[in-house]
Amino acid sequence: MTSLSPTTRTTLGRKRNRAASDRETLYAVLDEALICHLGVVHDGTPLVLPTGYGRDGDTLYLHGSTGAASLRTAAGELDVCVTVTLVDGIVYCRSLNNHSMNYRSAVIFGRARALTGRDEKMHGLRVLTDHLAPGSWEHSRGVNAKEFAAVSVLALDLSEASVKLRAEGPDDEPEDVAADAAWAGVLPIRTVFGEPEPSADLPSTWSVPEHVRTRVSEAAAQ
Repeated sequence: MTSLSPTTRTTLGRKRNRAASDRETLYAVLDEALICHLGVVHDGTPLVLPTGYGRDGDTLYLHGSTGAASLRTAAGELDVCVTVTLVDGIVYCRSLNNHSMNYRSAVIFGRARALTGRDEKMHGLRVLTDHLAPGSWEHSRGVNAKEFAAVSVLALDLSEASVKLRAEGPDDEPEDVAADAAWAGVLPIRTVFGEPEPSADLPSTWSVPEHVRTRVSEAAAQ
């Protein structure tokens, strides 16, 4: 599956020229972002909460406590909506009305499935870990039985999704450009990793492990 197949829910109503139709762009947005927002209707009230996630192929894994109302509701065979947004820049225009943002965003609709089998749930946990903190699955202590029972992992298919992007400069009216009365341009935004900060109770014999240090080096090289 290499292209997105728009549905009524994923067809853009405005700025349709900003829609991406290839699935690789969807993957790129999901793989770069670190958190999603899960939207459900819980007890008749809209509920949208930041949620940990990870992607493996065309499956999005969502993660949280078994006590989380959002995940319990999402597992109840009803439609959910997951959104991810990356903001790449603030667009300053000559008119206030035309100020904007450069961004990449994804919206996924579907019905999430709670993972109950040990192997499948453990795989989901590994995907989530590798997304947020790659290398930690091999480095840290594994999940024990109590922790495994207390965590909920949902699987959501990526078959119904849309991607919208803006990567442009100011879009001013010709008369505002001619008037030349204000500065216009783009202020880029980048998310970078800073220097690792060891835990206060960590013995001084520990150095920053390679899987953590590598992320800092990659960010510095950008």
